[in-house]
Amino acid sequence: MKNLSILGSTGSIGVQALDFIAKTKNEFKICGLAAGSNIELLKKQISKFKPSAVSVFSQDNAEKIQKWCKDRKYKTKVFFGEDGLIKIATIKEVETVLSAVVGATGLQPLVAAIDSDKNVALANKESLVMAGSLIMKRAKEKNVSVLPVDSEHSAIFQCIGKENKKSIKRILLTASGGPFYKSNKNFEDITVEDALAHPTWKMGKKITIDSATLMNKGLEAIEASVLFDVPMDKIEIVIHPQSVVHSMVEFSDGCVMAQLSNPDMTLPIQYALSYPERKNCYIKRLDLTSVGKLEFFKPDFKKFKCLDIAYKCAVVGGTATAVMSAANEIAVKSFLDGKIKFNDIPEIVQKVVNNHKVIKTKDINKIIQADLWARKTAEEKIAEIFF
Repeated sequence: MKNLSILGSTGSIGVQALDFIAKTKNEFKICGLAAGSNIELLKKQISKFKPSAVSVFSQDNAEKIQKWCKDRKYKTKVFFGEDGLIKIATIKEVETVLSAVVGATGLQPLVAAIDSDKNVALANKESLVMAGSLIMKRAKEKNVSVLPVDSEHSAIFQCIGKENKKSIKRILLTASGGPFYKSNKNFEDITVEDALAHPTWKMGKKITIDSATLMNKGLEAIEASVLFDVPMDKIEIVIHPQSVVHSMVEFSDGCVMAQLSNPDMTLPIQYALSYPERKNCYIKRLDLTSVGKLEFFKPDFKKFKCLDIAYKCAVVGGTATAVMSAANEIAVKSFLDGKIKFNDIPEIVQKVVNNHKVIKTKDINKIIQADLWARKTAEEKIAEIFF
């Protein structure tokens, strides 16, 4: 039995992970759950999985959960805030932490988990975008694994297998293209509802908007570079609307390996949690005759400016990627809140990146400072332009 903590238990990945775990018999024990503000769903998860500890975002919600647990004679300890996330990530008996929180919030608990000798199933790409080389170095020093949960990175991991990484010629990172890759609609006219209407995947709002701008694929390219120690010029984005081929790897002899399945996050979640074993998975099996055709296109870096910004920041390195990711978080939130238009997202990110003096550092605190600077600057730029 594997002892697990889940950071982001009420989000899309966390819910799907718990659904899978509920179908297994005595293979996993949930020791810790960390949620944001969805305390009603967290209550149901506590009742079902009986974790020893949970965490929520605010102190007020923590007090509500604490009283609720006490009324039911549950012995669950309740924490809150960033300290709470870290406590859930470092529970002594936990072997693996599923990190599924969104954004830079995931960095500190990820580092804490690794420093506490936990293996990590990672669905928080922003942490690797911010401080990937430092995180992977720490994981290597601690002799713990960082296994990808994103469907594309899970596919790459499976394709590489035990191959010598020196034999990798290219990584072909597939992207659904989101709702606008073929659209002639003026980006200025795109509404929040338009951008949230993803054609293939059901995800959280932030990642769905990132998929619409293709920033998500830029972040994933950086993540792939870090995870697999492959330079950015060997990572090629391929638009694949059917989302059946989850990514491919070309080797030096010309062989291209691909991982295919119906688009369902249960599979990569399960694989990361069960690795190195493969368990029976309750997803719809792939029938290529029903799919009919698989299409592949080149992305338009001019149309999708976020993708271009991400690649350029990755080449610059240092704090550039952390600043880009933080500015994007603020811009996406502002779009979701109706403060800016869809086409303003890359403009805000670019303005913040242009104003940043990049530093090369091995100090995570300095990376966090750069992140905070970018958030403040992005908010200032938005206020200057739109208010």
